Amino acid sequence: MALALGTNAVPFTLPDIDGNDHALEDYSDKNAVAVIFSCNHCPYVLAWEDRLIALQNEYADKGVQFIAISANDAEKYPTDSFDNMKKHAAEKGFPFPYLYDESQATAKAYGAERTPEVFLFDGDGKLTYHGAPDDNYEDAAAVQAQYFRDALEATLAGNAPATAQTAPVGCTIKWKPS
Repeated sequence: MALALGTNAVPFTLPDIDGNDHALEDYSDKNAVAVIFSCNHCPYVLAWEDRLIALQNEYADKGVQFIAISANDAEKYPTDSFDNMKKHAAEKGFPFPYLYDESQATAKAYGAERTPEVFLFDGDGKLTYHGAPDDNYEDAAAVQAQYFRDALEATLAGNAPATAQTAPVGCTIKWKPS
């Protein structure tokens, strides 16, 4: 089960493609932090990726930090290996950390099930939004509801988002055998 709205972010420390470990607490000075479960191969992630990159670039000066985390089983899905994460992020010019949750413990702690799946936290580390980036992964021009953007705006203004939760849309996280 995913984290409930209003609950605290679950701390983590994971390796980044930059060769350093990043901890959630590294971003405690931010006005908002979005933890986004992602990967390299999912067509939903690929469809939304440019919009997420643009959103991070737009909101960086407002004290917003995105953190992408891949938790997929890289043995079964080699496209999602750490080396391929590095290549993919470099090709796309990610303006945010891209962390590897090899043990899948962070994804499980958040109750993440899909890629992409957004968990937005306010400056106090409270969950204000959980769900999909918007209502149309296929066509950016056809988006009617910008859930994540609207939640960012509300969170930065100190308000609860009008839509605080949507069903995450995307590929399932590829879990390792138990």
